[in-house]
Amino acid sequence: MKKMISRRNFLTAAGVVAAAGVLTACGGSSSSTAASSTAASAAGSAAASGDTIKIGVMGPLTGNVSVYGQAVVNGASLYLKQVNADGGINGKQIEILTEDEQGDATQAVNCFTKMVDEGITALVGDVTTTPTLAVAAESADYNMPMVTASATAEAVTYDAETDTVNENVFRATFTDPFQGIKMADYAYQKLGYTKAAVIFKKGADYNEGLAENFVNEFESLGGTIVDQESYSEGDVDFKTQLTSIMGKGPETVFCPNYYEEVGQILSQAESVGLNVPFLGGDGWDGLEGYATADQLKDSYFCANYAKGSSPEFEDAYKAEYGEDYPNGFAPLGYDAAKTVVYGVQAAEDAGLEAGTDEYKQAVNDAIASGTIEGITGTFTFDEHHDPVKKTAILTYVDGKPELKEMF
Repeated sequence: MKKMISRRNFLTAAGVVAAAGVLTACGGSSSSTAASSTAASAAGSAAASGDTIKIGVMGPLTGNVSVYGQAVVNGASLYLKQVNADGGINGKQIEILTEDEQGDATQAVNCFTKMVDEGITALVGDVTTTPTLAVAAESADYNMPMVTASATAEAVTYDAETDTVNENVFRATFTDPFQGIKMADYAYQKLGYTKAAVIFKKGADYNEGLAENFVNEFESLGGTIVDQESYSEGDVDFKTQLTSIMGKGPETVFCPNYYEEVGQILSQAESVGLNVPFLGGDGWDGLEGYATADQLKDSYFCANYAKGSSPEFEDAYKAEYGEDYPNGFAPLGYDAAKTVVYGVQAAEDAGLEAGTDEYKQAVNDAIASGTIEGITGTFTFDEHHDPVKKTAILTYVDGKPELKEMF
């Protein structure tokens, strides 16, 4: 297994330096310089004393996809705080360095290199696919262990064109191909649909990845894809595509998009008279606030976690943050952090010095060969560093998602 080496971008970041568990943003103003220097000095002294282990946690805490980032960062931070409360890792406390990359790939690389400069030993992140791809490429130069909770594009961990695994990158969620294939199997084998249409955003790895694999699998099973429609970033009117789909007479529509756009699509489908059930991937998580119960009737989507699967986690989340966990990205963040700690524990047990090449390799090796007892299921990692796990199929009851079955 060879490592993918990326070109180093040498991007730098200014801003407030993170203390344990404190949110910072990459690219701050010059007025924060004094505070940054003071905090950096204190953090450096703590790291030098050997009393702490720095773990980075990053995601979009502001911006269009912040509902995912906040959930992942909260879930990950919750687990790391629990480890600290239980005595840490071999007596060392975890110092959590949290960054907001605002859903932007360039900012994500800025945040990553900033945390590297601050001495992280491993990273929980990133969250959505495009920023995660950028961070994964940058992280290869450092062989920095990183576990994304939720980025699903195959290329995050594995380059199919060169048959190369990103040795330092792992994920807690399933992949785009996995989701597309699973939903095609479920549509054809469990729901009995033989005619399907697809509507997806073009130019986006997540959306295109699910759509392509759904189409290929559904047709391989003997089904017919009666129409494939796409739209562009920023589009808000989908009636032309939906009218075309309605004219082709599908039994179901696969809509592998994120929840806000799905809500608009379902509303406009209802308005043009397209009343067949829709299917989706994990980007539907959080959709219930954007669609009515009628629009969601008989719809299904796949997810990593179903509410009620881990009452202990759900109770702890509410106690920590004063609210119910928002979506399935929070438990994925929890499991991503658990995976990182699993690897760091192995490096610490071996008596290695944090930050050294040997330490980072020990973390990566432990994760690659480990078994994680997560709240989204018990999982190992395959040769591409993707988790081997079942998926939850959720449907809607009175407009709210409920577990239908594990599939």
